[in-house]
Amino acid sequence: MTTASTASATSRAAEILSRPVSINGLTVPNRIAMAPMTRAFSPGGVPGADVASYYGRRAAAGVGLIVTEGTYVGHETAGDHESVPRFHGEEQLAGWAKVVEAVHAGGGTIVPQLWHIGTERSQGKLFPEAPVLGPSGLRGDGSTPEGGRAMTSADLDEVVAAFARAAADAERIGMDGVELHGAHGYLIDQFLWARTNRRTDAYGGDLASRAKFAAEVVAAVRAAVSASFPVIFRFSQWKLGAYDARLADTPEELEALLTPLAAAGVDAFHASTRRYWEPEFDGSDLNLAGWTKKLTGRPTITVGSVGLEGDVTGAYQGQGSEVRGIDDLLDSLEAERFDLVAVGRALLQDPEWAAKVLDGRFGELTAFEAAAMGSLS
Repeated sequence: MTTASTASATSRAAEILSRPVSINGLTVPNRIAMAPMTRAFSPGGVPGADVASYYGRRAAAGVGLIVTEGTYVGHETAGDHESVPRFHGEEQLAGWAKVVEAVHAGGGTIVPQLWHIGTERSQGKLFPEAPVLGPSGLRGDGSTPEGGRAMTSADLDEVVAAFARAAADAERIGMDGVELHGAHGYLIDQFLWARTNRRTDAYGGDLASRAKFAAEVVAAVRAAVSASFPVIFRFSQWKLGAYDARLADTPEELEALLTPLAAAGVDAFHASTRRYWEPEFDGSDLNLAGWTKKLTGRPTITVGSVGLEGDVTGAYQGQGSEVRGIDDLLDSLEAERFDLVAVGRALLQDPEWAAKVLDGRFGELTAFEAAAMGSLS
């Protein structure tokens, strides 16, 4: 275990974390990002003044890049929770424009995470008559949810277009880029994962074929925005409820997965892991973000229990986490193994986390308490 206040971390944190970094046409003022965390504090899908304050406060305290919680794209099958924010509709987008103003006023940059939950949706909620769509209509456990079915060619085209419209709207209201949610067993990831993608057409089969839908989403988004507008893609090996799942067992398989996405227009990859310090493949100490950067040459964001001992699965079970030092994180940043560090629960617990770390005030960091998951402050 590393300690929270070693001399090396205190002296190096500001120097290493304060360096600006470029993602396509965007300059992020430092290496600290806020990880996307679903909050469900937007009744009617509209982010209000409290949501603007929530994000603005963290930008003002030194977070360089805000990645918003997942936001539903404009398709009736995208989600099922009335209070999860949406990225379509006049009132919803007006709310997001105010969030952008608050973050920019605090000196930060912001991208929305664009989301379709696929077969994780429960029929009967939000748009009650809408079907539950996925590549093969299956959930990760092999079951078919009520209303579940495989996507048709028309479905694929409609959902791709919904992502593209959301990206264009993001640029129009002043967002600094977009992130596509291709992780954790939701729709895009359901195409990437062999367990949920049993298709026998061009969208199923080997890794490159399973990446076809994701690449089409990326390409459509890329075409809908300016050439300098950043497109970030978040992906993971693990899935909710399947923490041992893997898309790629070797660097070669990971390259086969990521190459078509990079070619389609991804500017940066956000590699989601449960613990950032764990190596991804045998024979190398590179984590998933490190391997992604090595294989694609694109900037990468690492994430996974930054600043904390316990991982995110324990947080969902109501467990807290003790403070963990970041010496190893600084070592990897200094070695340019990845480019940004996304912080989740530590920033929920303490909106001033970035300021304290950048100032070397490690002694003021506090352990994570599970109650922070249910607050908006």
